Amino acid sequence: MGRDLLARAPKREPTAEKQSCYDAYSGSNREMGLTDTSPNTGPVEVGQPSASGVGYFPDCSGGSAGGDSPRLSPVRENNVELLQEILRDLDPFTHHSNTAAELSRILTQPHFQSLLETHDSVASQACDSGTPSPCEFVNTEQEDGHKPNLYPPPDAIRMVGIRKGAGEHLGVTFKVEGGELTVARILHGGMIDQQGLLHIGDIIKEVNGREVGQDPRVLQEELQATSGSVVLKILPNMIFSNKSTLRLRAVSTSLFLQVFFKCHYDYDPANDNLIPCKEAGLRFETGDILQIVNQDDVNWWQARHVEGGSAGLIPSQMLEEKRKAFVKKDVELAPAGNLCTGVGVKKKKKMMYVTTKNAEFDRHEILLYEEVAKVPPFKRKTLILIGAQGVGRRRLKNKLLLRDPLLFGTTIPYTSRKPKKGDRESRMYAFTSRSKMETDIKNGRYLEHGEYDGNLYGIKIGSIHEVVEAGRVCILDANPRSLKVLRTSEFLPYVVFLQSPDFEVLKAMNHSAVEAGVVDKTLMDEELQRTCDESAKIQAAYGHYFDLCIINDNLDETYSTVKAALETVSKNPQWVPVTWVF
Repeated sequence: MGRDLLARAPKREPTAEKQSCYDAYSGSNREMGLTDTSPNTGPVEVGQPSASGVGYFPDCSGGSAGGDSPRLSPVRENNVELLQEILRDLDPFTHHSNTAAELSRILTQPHFQSLLETHDSVASQACDSGTPSPCEFVNTEQEDGHKPNLYPPPDAIRMVGIRKGAGEHLGVTFKVEGGELTVARILHGGMIDQQGLLHIGDIIKEVNGREVGQDPRVLQEELQATSGSVVLKILPNMIFSNKSTLRLRAVSTSLFLQVFFKCHYDYDPANDNLIPCKEAGLRFETGDILQIVNQDDVNWWQARHVEGGSAGLIPSQMLEEKRKAFVKKDVELAPAGNLCTGVGVKKKKKMMYVTTKNAEFDRHEILLYEEVAKVPPFKRKTLILIGAQGVGRRRLKNKLLLRDPLLFGTTIPYTSRKPKKGDRESRMYAFTSRSKMETDIKNGRYLEHGEYDGNLYGIKIGSIHEVVEAGRVCILDANPRSLKVLRTSEFLPYVVFLQSPDFEVLKAMNHSAVEAGVVDKTLMDEELQRTCDESAKIQAAYGHYFDLCIINDNLDETYSTVKAALETVSKNPQWVPVTWVF
């Protein structure tokens, strides 16, 4: 088949090396790359080459039954370059010849290319007179009693061939280290990661025969402009190339494959001056669910959207906390520009939360990522309504209770004040003594409590459980500070934030409510503005707890939206905090 293809190509005659490759595909017994120079034609034994030479490994016993051990000598050391030439010769015929297309497909398979790269690497080592024999890597101890070096010599140059589409990213970043251009990071799921052709720490020497030296710009420009075949000359990092190390890295990476985070802030790598490579960054918005695939770097994690797509770099929790909080910035800025160079900072000062100062951190809490898990549909136990004073929480709560008394219920607040006439019949409050209430508050039996006009008021946690045990969803218009207690597997809440509309809309709503007799007080402009400001502060401080945000400018529409949201979460799989599951 190979001869037929070449017969149709009058442009130039194939070299002997190319012809040997075509012959190997068409069934010839001739082997590409290794020639058996021994006359041995007897039965194949362990340590002896087969008829085709595939799988050959020298006999480490020091000899064979026939006398001298067979010797293999490489025909050439640059089969990767030969392969690229063959593919260029084949390219004009692949569009109208199925045979040529099949051969091209086989020759571009990652496994086949890896085989040639391995051959070239072994051949280049075999030509070095100072290279130890393969037996030295097998024997557990040398004659002098010292353990052998388990890695090939560090000057084993490799040629790596890659097929790249125009504009396609390789999924690798680079940095200058020790005066050499090295691989800094390999993005999970990218082309390089899938093919396993490069490893962290590999030194890049040439791209398509062009030296890159110590300037990452040369490599960046070369890779951006190249499409089709890319041949890299590299000096491997033998530690990461060792199989046992690769297995450990694979196990380490697999531990993160089922870790999912919900994002609580917006991120655009194009606006990030710290990211080592803007093109490698992953953009996300508040509420997006990301799968974390690698956390080896203390500053930059690798993640991808659960909906699909390639992995990219995102700031780690520690790095983003330093940027957003009150921690001194000690992260060195990456070089300006569009280059995939490394951050270059190896030592980082870690700032951890101190439990003894929890109250201080509560006032400056920064929740950037929240670990979540996907669970089957289930019914929420509580419905939490959060909002500024005067935004309409109580009216929405009453509407839900009146429209669906079998679905929703609520608690009765406790108070230490003396009951007034008609209080016990109305069941607006549950009355208890002040001493009893103070004891229960001290023992943590109240969700929230306060004092007004010399009397204590509060919501008892046991009251919430009573409503839930009766088969109803307990509605609470709670203080935002209560969310830390409520947002647990004990209460399984659905949190709705009623956002204040704009000032003018809020003013018009208050005027309409007064005319309709719903409220009896016209609010001053200062009070309305205070509601708008308080709403913005609540959203900024507690927005990461909210499942749903609604601008409450129409009570009927708000009611319908809340009902629809509760039905949706009860019928579809949900992403919930991982602490609810484990």
